This record gives sequence, C-alpha cells and structure tokens, in this order.
Amino acid sequence: MTSKYANYYFRARLEDRVFHTVNTLFLVFLMFITLYPFWNTIVVSFNDATDTVRGGLTIWPRRFTWQNYKAVFASGTIYNAFFISVARTLIQTVLSVFLTSMLAYSLGRKEFVLRRQFTFILVLSMYIGAGLIPYYFLIRSLGLINKFAVYIVPGLVSAFNFIVVRTYMNSIPDSLVESARIDGAGEFKIFFRIMLPLCKPVLATIALFVAVNAWNQWFDTMIFASGRQELSTLQYELMKFLSASQQQSKTAADVGAMGMGQDYSSSVVTPVSIRAAITIVAATPILVVYPFMQRHFVTGLNVGGVKE
Repeated sequence: MTSKYANYYFRARLEDRVFHTVNTLFLVFLMFITLYPFWNTIVVSFNDATDTVRGGLTIWPRRFTWQNYKAVFASGTIYNAFFISVARTLIQTVLSVFLTSMLAYSLGRKEFVLRRQFTFILVLSMYIGAGLIPYYFLIRSLGLINKFAVYIVPGLVSAFNFIVVRTYMNSIPDSLVESARIDGAGEFKIFFRIMLPLCKPVLATIALFVAVNAWNQWFDTMIFASGRQELSTLQYELMKFLSASQQQSKTAADVGAMGMGQDYSSSVVTPVSIRAAITIVAATPILVVYPFMQRHFVTGLNVGGVKE
C-alpha cells in the first residue's frame, strides 16, 4: 500500500509540475504577443525616421532619437489642446459619475413608481439612435456649438454605465437603507453617506470608462468645435498633424524623408514615425492612471455586470 501511495503521489506531483510549466509558458507567450505590438510602437517612436523606413526593427531602436516627439510638440497649439483634453476629461468624469450614480440610486428604489418606464427609455436609447444630422441639429438648438460645454453636456449620463451602477446598488442589502431611514436619514444623506462609499469599486469602473472615452474623443471637436482653435483637443490636434504628415509624404520626392512645413522645418519625420509617437503621447496618460484603478475596476465590473 505504501508503494502504491508513493507512486500515485509521484505521478500527481509530476502531472502538477507539467501542467504548471505548460500553463506558465503559454501565459508568457500570450503576454509577449499582447505587449509586443505596443513595445514595437515605442521602439519606432524613438527610432530615426529615415532609418525606420528600412524596417526590421525588433526590440530596440537602431538609431535612437527624440526628433519624432520634438516634431509632435513643436506646434504651440499642442499645449493648449492638452489642457483642454485634461479639463474635459476631469470635468466630464466627475459629473458623469455623480449624475449616473444618483440616477441609478433613484431608479433602483422599489418605491419609485415610474422606475420601470424611465429605465425602459434609457435602455432604449442604447439601441435606437437618430443619426448624426439630427444630433447636430439638437446640439445647435441647445446653443452648444463652439462652446466648451459641448464636450460635457452630451455625455453626462450613459445608459450602459447606469445599468452597471444600478445592478451594483441592487446587490447592497435593503436593510442598510431601511436602518438609515429609521434613524431619520433622508434620501440625500443615505445616498452620500451609505451608497456612494459602498459603491467605490463600480464608480471607479465607470470613471475609467468615461475618462478613456473622453480622452480619446476627437470627432466631436471636428464637428461641433472646429470653429474655435482654443477649444481644440489633443486628439484632434494629433489627428490633424498625422493627416498633414501623410499628405506631405504623398507629394514628397523622397518617400523616406520629408520636411514638415513652416512649423516643422527642422524636423525629418515620416508618417510611420509620427504615427508611433502620436500613439504613445495619446496613450501615456491613461496608462499612468489605470494601475491605480485596476483593483476597483475588476471588482466593480464583476459585481456590477452580473445580476443573479
């Protein structure tokens, strides 16, 4: 019996070691193929533009240079655009999280008579849209064209975020709310003192959703705020810069190197190098913020996305 037990134990240990080894190798390979495209973008952004045209870049720049980033930041408008993007992201995130959570709390109360009707209207907006032209006329009728508020007002409440927050709030025991009401707490006190502290994970989740979406937006700037340069966002300026570099590359005699016009006459860049530098500039703020919200993000998405 002892010999059989020893053989069984040895086989079990061997199977565990083989499984963990294969599993580790697979996860390392998966991590590599996931991170390598981003790392290659970093390599291209720091490599000399004319050398990048040759191709063959792998894990390190052949000819290290800051010229691509200097070309991106050479325009004076990029700094004001960065400020507008940061202001837009912060304001929209704070207001959207607050209003969405307040709406979710209101429509999640069973004593609210019309909660089903209002919820149906919100969910319906996720599937039915009037289109860009009616949306433009709506924004114009509200007087938001070429106003900073056009970045904030249309995205204050999201139906998807509302569903996530309401589902999370429904998982909180009603006994907490009932106890607070017995102690004399009103709805606002219950919302601020009980619901918001308990909803930190899901609020961090939707805050990340809203912040990433607000930071990456450029189309609304082109449609609704292109008439005022001081309201231009970072993404819109980078998009214009990339379009200009691609247009110049089509007319340049040497496709491997080109001048960037009056503002970038000292730069030698290519669309590939500029695209890589722009990608890193646009993604860096989100990459810096995400690690601090990752723990809450995972918890809030797991609880708020599933209703039992």
